[in-house]
Amino acid sequence: MPQNASAGTDASPLWTGHAKGSRAYGRILAGLSCAGVATFAQLYSTQAVLPLLAADLRITAAEAALTISLATVGLAATVIPWSFLADRIGRVKAMMWGITAATVLGLLVPMASSFPMLLALRLLEGMALGGIPAIAIAYLNEEVSKAHAALAAGSYVAGTTLGGLSGRLVAGPVGEIWGWRSAALAVSLLATVAAVAFLVLVPRARGFLPAQASGFRSAVRTLGGHLRNVRLLALYAQAFLMMGGFVAVYNYLGFRLSGAPFGLPATVISLIFLAYLSGTFSSRWAAGMTTRYGRRNVLLAGLALALAGLALTLTQSLVLILAGLVVFTGGFFAAHSIGSGWTGAIARTGRAQAASLYNLAYYLGSSLLGWAGGLVFQAWGWNALAGAVMVLACLTAATVAVVHPGTEHTLTP
Repeated sequence: MPQNASAGTDASPLWTGHAKGSRAYGRILAGLSCAGVATFAQLYSTQAVLPLLAADLRITAAEAALTISLATVGLAATVIPWSFLADRIGRVKAMMWGITAATVLGLLVPMASSFPMLLALRLLEGMALGGIPAIAIAYLNEEVSKAHAALAAGSYVAGTTLGGLSGRLVAGPVGEIWGWRSAALAVSLLATVAAVAFLVLVPRARGFLPAQASGFRSAVRTLGGHLRNVRLLALYAQAFLMMGGFVAVYNYLGFRLSGAPFGLPATVISLIFLAYLSGTFSSRWAAGMTTRYGRRNVLLAGLALALAGLALTLTQSLVLILAGLVVFTGGFFAAHSIGSGWTGAIARTGRAQAASLYNLAYYLGSSLLGWAGGLVFQAWGWNALAGAVMVLACLTAATVAVVHPGTEHTLTP
């Protein structure tokens, strides 16, 4: 195998990837699932203890929420720089650097002596975590056979759902008993175990060829090429719109359930995050269905499920609302697992950058539309917010249906 390649070359044309069922394939899935747990447990580690954090540090709820916003902003700001670094030093090495740095910073968070120091550590933690999401998808598309790349991406997304869920479920009970610092420490220890497992499990890359140093203009050219690709733009639009709607639903459904006529306590409301388990299942299920029905059709089916789930939340029945949340979450993660994996398949060169742009759109949607959803909720209530997210889902479905072909060979992008 040649040791060098021109800028933008991602893999040797002679390498066809690990097949499903091989030992290396299993290690890749297990390792990246652990990376997903380590990443997303840390990213949202303070969400379940925001009231405790605000009371302890004597800050407002909005200020406490900055511990999540700054981590997310840090991740979004660094996914593209991380992708270029990964082109030079290798996908596995870049992910190892990122996950190690994030774990160390996460262990320092409970020791923050002031609120500004806490925010600084969370920002740096998010910047380090930017070295995982985009690079993981590029790594998968280079190391796994094309026939099973979508399934592998779905397995990785399943790991991210477990990470987001585990971080919240660990932090909540620990924080209620021993405080937010103990909660942050518990999540960081969980992430440390997952990070070590990733470092042990992930196999050496065989499909990666390092790109030569190409300078700023070449980097801009690579990103510009992706932004001119209408098929990639459709997936970036999906990431922005659907993640924004997803965050808005989870941000404000709790407010609805705490008010009349439900009046649920905060401890019970925190259990709505268990709906993430439907995403753990649906992301793998959807990925497996692509070999039979194609990425486009499965992605549209996921969006249809999300719409159906949101429709159920418009009722006044608590059982139907919770069922709708489960269906909505499953549909969202089904669509997300297809979209995130598809970017690396469409991009023939600069795969890490293509996936980074997807993640950039994903987290910008989380920040902007997740915040804007609150304005809709405060002004017109839950039905207006759910209706707005349904409109976003319809726009996403229309974009995907128009841009992507109606038929797709299952083994090619």
